[in-house]
Amino acid sequence: MAVSVSAKSLSIGYRSNKGDRVVEENISFSLNSGELVCLIGPNGAGKSTLMKTLSGFLPPLSGEILIGDRDLSSYSNIEMAKTIGVVLTERVNAENMTVAELVGLGRSPYADFWGTLSAADKKIVDEALKLVGISDLAPRNVVSLSDGERQKAMIAKAIAQETSVIILDEPTAFLDYPSKAEIMKLLKSLAAVKEKTVFLSTHDLEIALQIADKLVLMDKTLGVTVGETAQLAANGSLNRYFDRGCVSFEPSSRRFMIS
Repeated sequence: MAVSVSAKSLSIGYRSNKGDRVVEENISFSLNSGELVCLIGPNGAGKSTLMKTLSGFLPPLSGEILIGDRDLSSYSNIEMAKTIGVVLTERVNAENMTVAELVGLGRSPYADFWGTLSAADKKIVDEALKLVGISDLAPRNVVSLSDGERQKAMIAKAIAQETSVIILDEPTAFLDYPSKAEIMKLLKSLAAVKEKTVFLSTHDLEIALQIADKLVLMDKTLGVTVGETAQLAANGSLNRYFDRGCVSFEPSSRRFMIS
């Protein structure tokens, strides 16, 4: 697998007139094409800050982020839009917009000055809808969708954007368990079939443990640990990161047990 995203000695946080507020530092890892990678850790660990930094919404305080062999800071806005697709937890303002129109927004980096979609663009939108399994929702108004349907529409938009990297912030939040599993299986298939790098944050630990190719564990005290899912399950890393006294991790079953 080819490395598509790499962080090297990365320090993340927020800049202000009063000085930098460091959230986490000395982060190094790589993400490969064809992989589904899950970022997991407790609330307040800095997961959202890391996602925003990798997406280009926040500048790194130090270190570097490479997309392929280029530094992220060297990309123009249009180049970024053609390289990284981002699905955030915030609801998009999609009043009076159909699902097909929402997914069509993924073609914006390729459209003409007026935002007109070509026949080729529309074909890509149709293929994205089909791949996610929501072709029948194309004429529906976005506001009429369930949470799961809306999330699928946002993923279809990212697919239509035709980026090599897709970053998702808690894509299974607020969904019922079958819908969570369905979304995660879809993303796993998307990474493998389309040779994309799919990087997402999630609190759905047991689903992530069954599906993810790689995990990025993040904690204020323990820092960041990266590895293949089976490796981190076997070497005690998961137990260290989620030990709360009343919960323990069972490596053989890859389940968290209440004690």
